[in-house]
Amino acid sequence: MTVPVLPWTAGCRCGAVRLRITKPAMLTVACHCTGCQKMTGSAFSTSIMVPSDGVVVTGDTVRGGLREGMLHHEHCDACKSWVFTRFDPDPGFVNVRATMLDDATWYAPFAETFTSEALPWAKTGARWSFERFPAADEHPAVFAAFAAEAS
Repeated sequence: MTVPVLPWTAGCRCGAVRLRITKPAMLTVACHCTGCQKMTGSAFSTSIMVPSDGVVVTGDTVRGGLREGMLHHEHCDACKSWVFTRFDPDPGFVNVRATMLDDATWYAPFAETFTSEALPWAKTGARWSFERFPAADEHPAVFAAFAAEAS
């Protein structure tokens, strides 16, 4: 995987929301859960886990998708593109939708989650697969493997 030099830039479809990413990805992920399928209108969502303090957002976002609970899916207020997801409480990262990157050609999911809900034909080639979300004790190994390959 050849990851471009930081900073990365990203934005919604109409350009009203812009992101500047200043810290390297912690992990790249595809989620196959039915919620992500419905929000993307596709077989899975694509995410780049970035340290929370490494994402600067300009423009107005509105919460969509799940409106309650720990997930806060942020959408452009103008075009309604799903741009990123924050968590409450903050686990130290933000999930930026990979397709929002101005240059997403390097993106490939390193891990995939909720394969138990995947459409039978949806294959990502991810190196790590989980039937649901990985357990907390599995996180260090996945992050370490990604860091080793991304460096």
